[in-house]
Amino acid sequence: MSQEKQNVEFKKSSCILCSVNCGLDIQTGGESGRELLKIKGDRDNPSSQGYLCNKAARLNYYQMGQDRIDTPMRRKSDGSYEAVSWETAIKEVAAGLNKVKNSHGGDKILFIGGGGQGNHLGGLYSDGLQKALGVRYRTNALAQEKTGEFWVSGKMFGGGPHGDFEHAEVSVFLGKNPWQTHGFPKTRTILKDISRDPKRAMIVLDPCVTDTAKISDYHLQLQPGTDAWALSAMIAIVIQEELEDKTFLSDHTEGFDQIHAYFAQLDIAEYCKISQLDLDLVTRATRRLAQAKSVSIFEDLGTQQNINSTLVSYLQRILFVITGNFAKKGTANIGVSLLSVTDASKGDVSAKSTKKNINKKVSPVLGSKVIVGLLPCNEIADEILTDHPDRFRAAIIESSNPVHSYADSARMREAMQALEFSVVIDVAMTETANIADYVLPAASAYEKHECVFFQVDFPKNTFQLRHPIVDKLAGTKIEAEIHTLLIEELGALKPLHVAILRTAAKLGRRSFALAFTALLKFKPELMKVLPSLLYRSLGQTLNQGKSASAAPFWALCHQFVRKNRTYANNAGFTGSLWQAGEKMFETLLNSPSGFIFSDSGTDYSDTWKRMSRADKQIQLHLPELFPQVCNLDTSLLACPKEFPLILTAGQRRGETTNTIIRDASWDKKNKSSSLYIHPVDADKLKIESGDQVKISTQTGSGQTHAFVTEQQRPGFISLPNGLGLDYKNSQGKKVHIGIAPNELTSSDRKDFFAGTPWHKYVPAKIEKLSIA
Repeated sequence: MSQEKQNVEFKKSSCILCSVNCGLDIQTGGESGRELLKIKGDRDNPSSQGYLCNKAARLNYYQMGQDRIDTPMRRKSDGSYEAVSWETAIKEVAAGLNKVKNSHGGDKILFIGGGGQGNHLGGLYSDGLQKALGVRYRTNALAQEKTGEFWVSGKMFGGGPHGDFEHAEVSVFLGKNPWQTHGFPKTRTILKDISRDPKRAMIVLDPCVTDTAKISDYHLQLQPGTDAWALSAMIAIVIQEELEDKTFLSDHTEGFDQIHAYFAQLDIAEYCKISQLDLDLVTRATRRLAQAKSVSIFEDLGTQQNINSTLVSYLQRILFVITGNFAKKGTANIGVSLLSVTDASKGDVSAKSTKKNINKKVSPVLGSKVIVGLLPCNEIADEILTDHPDRFRAAIIESSNPVHSYADSARMREAMQALEFSVVIDVAMTETANIADYVLPAASAYEKHECVFFQVDFPKNTFQLRHPIVDKLAGTKIEAEIHTLLIEELGALKPLHVAILRTAAKLGRRSFALAFTALLKFKPELMKVLPSLLYRSLGQTLNQGKSASAAPFWALCHQFVRKNRTYANNAGFTGSLWQAGEKMFETLLNSPSGFIFSDSGTDYSDTWKRMSRADKQIQLHLPELFPQVCNLDTSLLACPKEFPLILTAGQRRGETTNTIIRDASWDKKNKSSSLYIHPVDADKLKIESGDQVKISTQTGSGQTHAFVTEQQRPGFISLPNGLGLDYKNSQGKKVHIGIAPNELTSSDRKDFFAGTPWHKYVPAKIEKLSIA
């Protein structure tokens, strides 16, 4: 081995392309010194342990994107942009937001945050800015898909249970293709283990022959949108064949008698017919599930952005509960988080107010449910454009691109342009940034400290504070600094209070803690901007200020130890409460590959303690949802005659990642943007692979090329996620690869309960285009 190769340095980080965030070893360099040259799995990461899929190889297209922004931008009256200094931008953005607050109230400012940039640490600081402005409503990507599931889990369990697929005898994937979308550590390794083990089984409910379906034991290739009927049939089989776990139901649940009568008389054959599933196959799969010692189920966007999504979240939980698959190894368990993403997003929606809508946790204009503090993304345009005194007048948009990502892009553009003031904080000049009043350039996820709050492992849980591995792009700032500057400009953080704590921090963290506690008692309003207060004070002592943005974790580590002392002790954080909290914080700071912060031991029954319900009983009968279960409406499946096909607008494929990688030039064969169509439909339309086609919906149209494949069901077509972005390449030429899926979706087609969009069930038609 040459001396040059021996001296190659790899730096610890993680992937930011899905929620699992596998650990990475990254070689950096290039002409700028800021490129991600070689990427491999980090064997020291306690969660992924060296595992890595193919998609991380494209991360340099994100890091070195040609449309990165390196100076604040201000929109001129003619719609073009001019560069301004940071000082000018901060003053004018704060003034613009303050003007809306003073004229209409802080609750007329909407915060749209978090969505695919790997920028989560900034969310702690944005919360302080929102509170300083009196912002009461927010949304993020979770409200595109997960809020119905969150609501059901909270009502049934008082917590969020997650499957243990590594140890499950039977694994069920519902509208989920984990081979491509992952969702749990070492996904492909575990899927291979399941498929090779004759004592284990995999059940997939999906209209597509996905990579996961190909290795499953039971593929229930149901008619799109009929998941609720299929799951109801499976529950009915369990009950009618008396396969339920009677002891578990008696000891741990309430409401079984209230749901039993309905499923006991349900016509299983009729429901299988509606789902276009073979009754024998459904019966065999259900018996295998019911008779297994352990079962884990994972639902994802295929159902969560589809008809009856909240009902499906409810039904799949009924299925695993009545078969006793909770609080055991290989089943659903409730983990412990250092700070969950849903806790971080709850916000102030139910805070003291005389406003009727706020106290009811509903949106200000439409009166829609606010779940875990999040407005339905699908309805944001109407919340802005409706002529109503409580409509939103301004928006702060961070690491999110709603013009591209929310349903009905044309209407979302109209809504953005109707705002009195808007500011985007992002790494790139996105479609949304291109119509905002101000754009503030952020450092990339590899140029700053970062973390993710999605860890849900059990019984051990991990956390990783990622360190910057390359220098910031000149002219950018980290979100912690941007939000803190705005908070200071608004007068919500005073230099005197920062100076007091900085002086104390120089004497050590014991002295700091005493001064910190005393100051908050004297000035409780500082709790609103706590992360920025810690950032400006304690943060300056962390790695000579280089790790300042990690300062809020000092408080979070101490808080965790106090609330979860046994779990912290099991993970090695022992001693007094102070010693354990300090040890955890130091470990967090100095473990670039991540560390185990919580260990529940080997007793899986500990999950019962995680339930926030006082009675620790699982609620099987939810009065808000069960009547809908009993009255599933097949008319929802109907399509207008002029749009006879069902489109999945945003399918996960091996070729695609997500929209943080805006430059699709890696796709040398132009394969990723193709529209998938079944041979039966292709024959009817005289379409062959490679033909140019036009796809139209009730909302819009687009052109791409077709790929004929039996992966699809007849009548079911799909477009990939992550494409259709406007991008300038290194020559300054505008590039637009593929179709932006939300140019084709409608904001009117949404879940009756959570308001999540039906992106996976869009009536459409296809026309073959003649080539000139």
